[in-house]
Amino acid sequence: MADRVTVIGWDGSPLTTAARSALSAATLVAGAGHHLALPEIPPAAERVRLGSVDLAARRIAGHRGTAVVLADGDPGFFGVVRTLRAPQHGLEVEVVPAVSSVAAAFARAGMPWDDAQVVVAHTRTLRRAVNVCRAHPKVAVLTSPGAGPAELALLLDDVHRTFVICEELGTEREQVTVLTSDKVADHTWRDPNVVIVIGGTGGTGGTQGGGGWLMGRDPGPVRGWGLPAHTYGDDLGTGESDGLRSAQLARLGPRSGDLVWDIGCGAGALAVEAARFGAAVIAVDEDPAACARTEAAARHFGVQVQTVAGRAPHVLERLPEPDVVRVGGGGAAVVTACADRRPERIVAHATTRDDAEAIGGALKEGGYVVECALLQSVDLDPGTWTERDRSVVFLLSGHRPAPSP
Repeated sequence: MADRVTVIGWDGSPLTTAARSALSAATLVAGAGHHLALPEIPPAAERVRLGSVDLAARRIAGHRGTAVVLADGDPGFFGVVRTLRAPQHGLEVEVVPAVSSVAAAFARAGMPWDDAQVVVAHTRTLRRAVNVCRAHPKVAVLTSPGAGPAELALLLDDVHRTFVICEELGTEREQVTVLTSDKVADHTWRDPNVVIVIGGTGGTGGTQGGGGWLMGRDPGPVRGWGLPAHTYGDDLGTGESDGLRSAQLARLGPRSGDLVWDIGCGAGALAVEAARFGAAVIAVDEDPAACARTEAAARHFGVQVQTVAGRAPHVLERLPEPDVVRVGGGGAAVVTACADRRPERIVAHATTRDDAEAIGGALKEGGYVVECALLQSVDLDPGTWTERDRSVVFLLSGHRPAPSP
């Protein structure tokens, strides 16, 4: 095992005294091509091109001497430190940090970033990164080949955002470009780059409320979920009651990186609450007035919800792939169309047993494990303890079975 491993962050600035001292004693140096060209690297040191960090870590673990790893930005922020410290490598490291590429990107843009979400986009995580950009007004995306600005913009489709694209930060080829998302795919971008995606509610990059207290989005003043009907204007239908909505949200489990379809969104209660969990939401309703109410509710709660006016199931054909779906209207035919898109979970409700059986059959036919519960809610007057209102509804949910080992 290497006698000592030092990880040096590099942001294009002259190396610090500590970094030069570590390099002068190195017998092995790992890094990208532009790192290995630095004049401070001892001529006799073994040089390892840093492609796979795991492979480099194994080389370092077997090296007898002093190893240095060079990495762009802050190597402890979505960087190589995590891999080097993994148990299978057994490496103890010292870190000489630099300004992270995210901090540098926001500095170039002249924007604060304590209210930003930060995600890493690989080809395997690109869709989830895009969903975070749909759900939040300010997102920094650390891109990779095949998951860069053009791919982000194409998957955002008709969701309008502004892109601040920072290419090769800290080098002589550094370039910062500001474009609307519909123009981004028309260009070829150099790696590495950081993309700041801004737009939608609160996406101006200002200092709302005099600054925050928590990295990322402030949770806001409203506590809880499954909020009562009057929160949304007292015009909720049977399928939007707080009890049913709570049960549906519990079974859907919306989270950051997810895309939720809310079909038959009504006044937008479930769509807004799913967005408050951090998910991206597309709310669908054939009634334009329902879409308008949903947009108003989203503005009230400071969340991003995209509305689509149209009749399901036909309107669903042009929507991006969902992770979880709430079917608030349309019955078995809409459930079948949703199951064809293979989301992880689907929830629906019915007011009669015949409709419940039809929906359950559609879920089962689509390959889902089906659960059904009969929910009864009785609203009582706490002064007289007499019944004011009663509702009974079938709640159906389906989840895709885990793959066989």
